[in-house]
Amino acid sequence: MRRAHSMDFGAEMVEGGVRFALWAPTAKSVALVVDGADHPLPESGGGWRRTALPGVKPGARYGFRIDGDLVVPDPASRFQPDDVSGLSEVIDPRAFAWSDADWTGRPFEEAVIYECHVGTATPEGTYAGLQARLPDLKALGVTAIELLPLADFKGARNWGYDGVQPYAPDGAYGRPDDLKRLIDAAHGLGLMVYLDAVYNHFGPAGNYLHAYAKTFFTERHQTPWGAGINFDGKESGATVRQFFIQNALYWLEEYRFDGLRFDAVHAILDDSPRHFLAELGETVRKTFPDRQIHLMLENEANQARWLERDAAGRPKMHDAQWADDLHHCWHVLLTGEDAGYYKSFADKPVAHLARCLAEGFAYQGEPFATLDNHPRGEPSGHLPPSAFVTFLQNHDQVGNRALGERLNHLADPKKLDLARAGLLLAPQIPMLWMGEEWSASAPFLFFVDFAPDEDLNKAVRDGRRREFKSFAAFADDTSKIPDPTERETFAASKLDWSERERSPHREVLAETTRLLGLRRDVVVTLAKSGYDGAAATMPRADVVDCTWRFGAGTLRFVANVGTEAFAVDPGGARPVWTNAPDGAGRDLPSWTGVFLTESHA
Repeated sequence: MRRAHSMDFGAEMVEGGVRFALWAPTAKSVALVVDGADHPLPESGGGWRRTALPGVKPGARYGFRIDGDLVVPDPASRFQPDDVSGLSEVIDPRAFAWSDADWTGRPFEEAVIYECHVGTATPEGTYAGLQARLPDLKALGVTAIELLPLADFKGARNWGYDGVQPYAPDGAYGRPDDLKRLIDAAHGLGLMVYLDAVYNHFGPAGNYLHAYAKTFFTERHQTPWGAGINFDGKESGATVRQFFIQNALYWLEEYRFDGLRFDAVHAILDDSPRHFLAELGETVRKTFPDRQIHLMLENEANQARWLERDAAGRPKMHDAQWADDLHHCWHVLLTGEDAGYYKSFADKPVAHLARCLAEGFAYQGEPFATLDNHPRGEPSGHLPPSAFVTFLQNHDQVGNRALGERLNHLADPKKLDLARAGLLLAPQIPMLWMGEEWSASAPFLFFVDFAPDEDLNKAVRDGRRREFKSFAAFADDTSKIPDPTERETFAASKLDWSERERSPHREVLAETTRLLGLRRDVVVTLAKSGYDGAAATMPRADVVDCTWRFGAGTLRFVANVGTEAFAVDPGGARPVWTNAPDGAGRDLPSWTGVFLTESHA
């Protein structure tokens, strides 16, 4: 089966050649450059310039000459073989033969997400290297892998959030067909594949839109990265919105991704009557009615409005939000840290955890200390557990630490055992950060590669050290902070898969696998029977007791994070898992817990 997404932007194969299109509303003149020769690119109204050239073949290199001087790549390039500032390559997406014709996805309730960065997930750091590990992830019990952003970025090393070519998977990991082989292979194993997409900003190097489409951005909205993207401009907003909506459809159709995670949507500023997020979610739903597509948000504002369900319980726009609140609760309890945003959870972490487990958000309109006590969040208790993606670690929470420490570097293993079960057996959608399943020893550090722009490299390096100078550990010496521009920093972040076979990693891997087997057999079955609500209590200040009700029965989690033992009355429920010495979870010593289930049958 052959697949291609047809769109107004970029270069598209047509009968006998290629159609080229560029939106350049503020350019005086534009010429198309193909394999070293210039061709007129006539105006066609609304800032658009289009032409079709016969005889152009896949593999041809092209760009656009702006105002007789600057040659820029296609902002909708399908591939950048020579990095972000080089010429674009004409790609024929129909050249790849898919073998997944019967694949339509899996229900979101079945999702166990494995977040990974392609460049450091394997020693090879390629799509092919990750593809070779898919059988291991299937055996683990993972049902979906989520890739950090792939949009082409400057250099060979980056987390992906500095992308400037949203349609071009970065060449550092392989060619477009290599990415398609990875996804095709995953589908063959029953695994879904999600992609992290960044629609709130462009990276600091290689973005040429200002040279010919100044109205792509607006000073009316300011973001942490400067002028906001113009999603709501009267003259440009519709085209800008379509650039990103078509990008989402492109990844879902042409690459067969099963879902997208949208980065920091609180920074997508839009004052129009129909917010971009609403149009995006609704358009995806209408475009793929016969596939199970899952859309996830990162949203510091905790806006439940984007997660609403219809009368049948289906998402109207977006499936879920990353549940940062729940992470923060567990992190405070596991590490005792209370700096930064952890301050807002350190006052009553157990109470916050109880609310997160039952309702999703800890803050649902209450004053948030980290935001100068401004209200944060919206009521979320009416939403099902599948509206929240939960985690103990992710790329941000590990990589934004100065030394990139994982939780197994910071927390008592016994405490981590309880939190791991609390993550993987609760009915929310769990996510593991690559290597977490065996408590990998490698850190995940912040790294970039802006060479030969040494001024930008220096700015990143100095900014990183300045960011952590206020921390006591680095106040007198920031040299201990790894240099993000050095190759060694990137290399240190690569996983060592061989350590899975050695103690203590082997035991952690076995327990993670066991937990995911229990999730598949018990929790997913309950979740798919229909959600009827949840309630959490604190029978003691350091004990959480949460029960979720489903059509087929109940699931209950009791966790003792205090120092004194706690007695549990299981009623008629049977234990699914416990780390208590009695093996039944009736008597819970410090940092032990139990999951119990009771059938309605």
